[in-house]
Amino acid sequence: MPGTSRDLTRLRTAITAFFALDGFLFAGWVVRIPAIKHQTGASAGDLGLALLGVSAGAVLTMTLTGRLCRRYGSHQVTVVCAVLLSLSVALPPLTHSVLALGAVLLIFGAAYGGINVAFNSAAVDLVTALRRPIMPSFHAAFSLGGMVGAGLGGLVAGALSPTLHLAGLAVVGLLVTAVAAPTLLRHEPPSAPTPAPSAPETSRRPQGRVRGLVIVFGLIAGCTAYGEGAMADWGALHLEQDLDASSGVAALGYTCFALAMTIGRLSGTALLERLGHGRTVVAGGATAAAGMLLGSLAPSLWAALLGFAVTGLGLANLFPVAVERAGTLAGPSGVATASTFGYGGMLLGPPAIGFMADWLSLPVALTSVAVLAAIATLIGVATRRAVPN
Repeated sequence: MPGTSRDLTRLRTAITAFFALDGFLFAGWVVRIPAIKHQTGASAGDLGLALLGVSAGAVLTMTLTGRLCRRYGSHQVTVVCAVLLSLSVALPPLTHSVLALGAVLLIFGAAYGGINVAFNSAAVDLVTALRRPIMPSFHAAFSLGGMVGAGLGGLVAGALSPTLHLAGLAVVGLLVTAVAAPTLLRHEPPSAPTPAPSAPETSRRPQGRVRGLVIVFGLIAGCTAYGEGAMADWGALHLEQDLDASSGVAALGYTCFALAMTIGRLSGTALLERLGHGRTVVAGGATAAAGMLLGSLAPSLWAALLGFAVTGLGLANLFPVAVERAGTLAGPSGVATASTFGYGGMLLGPPAIGFMADWLSLPVALTSVAVLAAIATLIGVATRRAVPN
């Protein structure tokens, strides 16, 4: 069991590597979706159904993974899921029908959902042992891995077939796992230091109250992920359709959002140390709500881009804080619950925005991101005393 500062530093590095790998592999797959669509001859509707395999696999696996982490340990489960994720990312180019694509994406989604619960659980244990709020740094690694994966995918898209590209990603994934896995497998998750007598003890809370608080933090995760999903799918269209931006400039919208979110997560530990978890959620939710109102309703393109960036800064640390708080309260089960809510929010966001855009307009529909950010703010205010820092 790790006890020295050196051991904990090694664990932090290994867990960070798995977060980055997850973002890298997922983004690498996403940029090849158009090519896979062409390869399988799928219509837009058929592709949408096949892509549900990722979502279904992830959601179905998350609760199960929480139980596996309790039984076998989050470190072992992280390594197994990393191997499965690395292998399964190479499967989509090998399919030639929508049914086969949906089946392999179910496997990919299961591995993706599993590793997200497992390494978040491992990160929560490490955060507790270090008594430092470093959770945002892990999620910053995920964001950076995603940016590298997407950028690399864009560069090689014209030179490599999807089969070669995704097979290469699989090899990278297995190599990173081979390097990082021994550190996790050598050590059990670190134990938390003995709390001070005046510190609140989760074990003294009624079980029903703990479950209720975990669901509350899951709602914060869901509100945050709703915004991420909406921005990814609808942000560029809003700039192009409503503000007459060129396709190139419109693509900057999500770039501004993602880059600002990454910067916010890189500075998240310092922010949490200064403000604490409750105030960080309140400040982040309020900032995101204001930013999204500007981004969705501003008549100027550059004001909208600024709003997107402010939204990214505001949302940056809400999901990491929600997952950490849920994991601190209920262990891997809490992480699984919060992650499931978060993933559900990401799934709900894009179609909900689409329906509202049909009924009202896209700018008005995008204000729902601000509404949910405001709800996260109110939840943060309500839970500041319920779960002290």
